[in-house]
Amino acid sequence: MLNSNLQSLVETTMPAWQMMQKFQTQQQSAVEVATALLERIEEKEERIQAMTLLTPELALRQARAADSNYKAGTPRALEGVPITLKDTFDLAGYVTTKGSRVFKEHHALEHSGVIRRLYDAGAVFLGKTNTAEFGQSATCENKLGLVTANPWDTEKTPGGSSGGAASSVASGYAPIALGADGGGSIRIPAAMTGLFGFKPSYGLCPDEGGFRAMSDFACAGPLTNCVADARLFLSVLAEREFHRAPDGLKMLRIGYCESLDGQPVEPAVQAAVKHVATVLSRMGHQVDIITPSFTGWEQSFGPLVLAEEWRERGHFLTYCESELTDYEIASLQAAKAVTPEQVFEARKKQLEYRAKVAQLFESYDFLLTPTVATPAFTIGERPKFIDNTKVSRLWGAFPFTSPFNVAGVPAAAIPCGVSDGLPLSAQLVGAYHSDESLLNLCEALEQELNFQTYREGA
Repeated sequence: MLNSNLQSLVETTMPAWQMMQKFQTQQQSAVEVATALLERIEEKEERIQAMTLLTPELALRQARAADSNYKAGTPRALEGVPITLKDTFDLAGYVTTKGSRVFKEHHALEHSGVIRRLYDAGAVFLGKTNTAEFGQSATCENKLGLVTANPWDTEKTPGGSSGGAASSVASGYAPIALGADGGGSIRIPAAMTGLFGFKPSYGLCPDEGGFRAMSDFACAGPLTNCVADARLFLSVLAEREFHRAPDGLKMLRIGYCESLDGQPVEPAVQAAVKHVATVLSRMGHQVDIITPSFTGWEQSFGPLVLAEEWRERGHFLTYCESELTDYEIASLQAAKAVTPEQVFEARKKQLEYRAKVAQLFESYDFLLTPTVATPAFTIGERPKFIDNTKVSRLWGAFPFTSPFNVAGVPAAAIPCGVSDGLPLSAQLVGAYHSDESLLNLCEALEQELNFQTYREGA
């Protein structure tokens, strides 16, 4: 249970797929739902601080159009579904802060590719969510004046960089949030707020004309309460259908990694992920404990991320350093030293690393790992020790996500338990472009684990 001195603000909306059924039969209207959710946001937002911007006029205009389309029998793929948008995506006519004071008055001139597809699919935009500055942190702190809280315990971080997105769904603001994941920025906050988070295969959901950061690794994707909503959302982002397995799942070979390369994991997380392995085995799948080496991803990730930071934002050190967070300043200062030769070598290393991970999927259909090494921790206080072992401030809590960004493969964070009132998460990883099969496995596992029971316990 939660600390009795703290109020849980966890709340779950009706799933998007169920909302659409009710809109179709006119049991509910999109305007009614959007109005109710905007009222919920107003009630909770002072404590959660997930939103950088609310767009009630736009949302109600979109909802009215959705109701008209249902009455006319012409609903689109996400007609009337209320969603929130990570504030790194451009929405024409509205501010895109990118989590930075530098852009606090920057109005986008046009939709980025992802926003255009969601707009054209009939989604209802409730507003934009807080993020780490330029998406450059695995937590959500920035200098915009917002301190985004985890609704499971408002003293704890929701993770990042899509922390506002995660808190918006976990607080019941919307059934789906748009996030982006360049090193774990969907999966980490999903893990820390008890959500399902999905990072697609690299290149599957392009954001044409969008924000440039971690571009060699980043993917747009959903944070949701259920796999069905993620499937629905991804079909719009990728402009293709993700079909359910018509005859159920065949027996799968799953490689279970208790850790990656010996990184320490808190016992509660270890136990929860082990339980997932047991459930998968009980479902009839072959589950083998494996200890492959995942070293080498840093040789690509660091130089390529820093080189792009310098190319896109290096001039900020000269013109507006005082507006930047300490971590962005440190990133840009480190980026100064990256040479073209290092970038060239990093691209070679990335290809080698992708081949190394692809070889692993010749023996296994999917991998099972922890998503993060620890449950959510106090805002601004990254753990120095995990399972009594000293860890780095940068990666210690988050060693399990970035390797799969470098590999370019799909990965999902799955709720799998609660410890001391905070959610726990397992990660499932598939081969490149196995997104549909990974969704099917996650949905089958969801039925066994019953994600919703964890939230009801909050």
